[in-house]
Amino acid sequence: MEKEQNQNPKEASNKEPISEETKHNTENEENKEEQLKEKNPEEKILELEDKLARTFAEMENQRRRFEKEKEEAFEYGGFSFAREALNLIDNLERSKQTLQNDNTLKDSEALKKMLEHFEIINKDLMSIFSKNNIKPIDSLNKKLDPNFHQAMMEIEDDQKEPGTIIQEIQKGFTIKDRLLRPALVGVSKKSVNKDEKDKENKENT
Repeated sequence: MEKEQNQNPKEASNKEPISEETKHNTENEENKEEQLKEKNPEEKILELEDKLARTFAEMENQRRRFEKEKEEAFEYGGFSFAREALNLIDNLERSKQTLQNDNTLKDSEALKKMLEHFEIINKDLMSIFSKNNIKPIDSLNKKLDPNFHQAMMEIEDDQKEPGTIIQEIQKGFTIKDRLLRPALVGVSKKSVNKDEKDKENKENT
């Protein structure tokens, strides 16, 4: 008997005390069970109907999101490829300008033939782009539109209204109703007379 009595305190000491959090969770579970028991069948049915309605609404929202993403993937799936393909147009234009500025080829028959070939390739590329709804942005003599144009410089020109595009540095393109890349342009501004220039220089210094 004495041995058993000695062992009991040790066994009791080895048991971990129940934490307040565990007690709280247990009480919450018991409360939920009691609440469920208290609800009548009609209330339970209404609760289930509400949960089903919410579930169906969420499923419908997910379906609509999926359809929208699928449509955008179909319509604009080649967006990145199209933007990279514009480099071909840029490289052709740079090559054309390089050849035209080469004094050794100036007015030669070889230059004329090469430029004709460049023009054919350019037309073919633009035709392919057009078939895929990729179109150049009309810029020259248009008012600057931040949605389609990016002004890179201002050029004094009293013949044009300020903000009119008078130089196209790099052609811009759209794909369907989206901007593929903006046109880089130069816009007109009013000429500044000598007194105003001196005043601006003083203010800047």
